[in-house]
Amino acid sequence: MGSSAKKYTTQIDAAKKGILTPQMEDVLAKEAITGQELLQKVAKGHIAIPANRHHRNLKATGIGSGLKTKVNVNIGVSGDVCSFDAEMHKAHMAVEYKADALMDLSVAGNTAEFRKRLVAEIPLMLGTVPIYDTLTRTGKAVKDITIDDWFTTVELHAENGIDFVTIHAGLTRKCVDSLQANKRLCGIVSRGGAILFEWMIRTGNENPFYEHFDRLLEICEASDVCISLGDGLRPGAIKDSTDAPQIQELITLGELTKKAWQQNVQVMIEGPGHVPLHEIEMNMKLQKKLCHNAPFYVLGPLVTDIGSGYDHITAAIGGAVAAMHGADFLCYVTPAEHLRLPSADDVEKGNPRRASDEYCRKR
Repeated sequence: MGSSAKKYTTQIDAAKKGILTPQMEDVLAKEAITGQELLQKVAKGHIAIPANRHHRNLKATGIGSGLKTKVNVNIGVSGDVCSFDAEMHKAHMAVEYKADALMDLSVAGNTAEFRKRLVAEIPLMLGTVPIYDTLTRTGKAVKDITIDDWFTTVELHAENGIDFVTIHAGLTRKCVDSLQANKRLCGIVSRGGAILFEWMIRTGNENPFYEHFDRLLEICEASDVCISLGDGLRPGAIKDSTDAPQIQELITLGELTKKAWQQNVQVMIEGPGHVPLHEIEMNMKLQKKLCHNAPFYVLGPLVTDIGSGYDHITAAIGGAVAAMHGADFLCYVTPAEHLRLPSADDVEKGNPRRASDEYCRKR
């Protein structure tokens, strides 16, 4: 981090102190924003620069207010399809097609070695979901996982060099009550949210990442890991969009955002999900209001429930409208969404930057 490394702990801490970091210089080289504007927005939390200090070859990217909308690519293995070499091929494709970020969602095999390989080879900002990996790493049933198990996984991901981690800290017992009182067509479709929901129901405890949020902040501050506050109650059907449980969780995420900023930890907010076209603008503005203009990271949104096999198209429609109304970060969606793990061909079709380049070549 250069000679000024000892003068700040994280990107947001540096911004508060008026220090332009090497990672901020990377952002300035890509964006139409001044150094002073960047410092002000990072200091306020309106721009996040996920940049783990252990990710040595990272070409840092900014996410948030006044910047270009960024695109993330998901990869990862399962117990059924477990080839890390194939996933590395997809990772290098993501770099080739100019994705801005890569998330490893692996749920099987030697995930630690794969993360280290990604950090060593991939210059994009890297994200993970430690909740998934806790099950893989420990081999335990959900009900037997301890609070230390959850946080040890986060520590390992931070030490490995992961730049942002999805943590479903807003899915509290109050949200569970709201979900049970407001029955959904599709229930909980977030895997991380479903795991924590089961853990809370079976143990009778509060969400460990909510109850011990300060412990999470200490881990993330130590390595400058950005927290992507996950939407465990995102709607998985149009009928469930913008319901009470989703909004209850969003309110909690806004409260946690302020706590993170006070601890000099960067935050993004994850959002829906299946949202009808006429509700997308409202969802974007509601998030920005309740979460104090923190960067907004959305999956899709998918504007219909009946696009299986074509969800790269339904998500492109929703993503375009979401970005127009303030979404800062889009997660790509492939034709394999809802069907299976994506192939290399699916990854290619799902990357909107690749589609844009192809269009420009044809023109």
